[in-house]
Amino acid sequence: MVTIYGKSSCGFCINAKHLCESMNLKYEYLEAGEDYSKEDLFKIFPNAKTFPQIKIGDNIIGGFQQLQKYIEDTGYNGTGYTLS
Repeated sequence: MVTIYGKSSCGFCINAKHLCESMNLKYEYLEAGEDYSKEDLFKIFPNAKTFPQIKIGDNIIGGFQQLQKYIEDTGYNGTGYTLS
């Protein structure tokens, strides 16, 4: 499952949610200040400088553009991988 750590004023966070929805990917969206603190974020993503920060399972993906590239490169479809 995709986990998106974002904040409400972030356009790329909205884009990441829309990408998951358009591909029928299960995702969890966590809002800064409500679902996690800055300290929590840096424990998971020590080098985070931007939003969103995205994980798939235990794999740190990065931001929205890295999520797009990951899906394109691996064929990730939410249940596995479609590329051989």
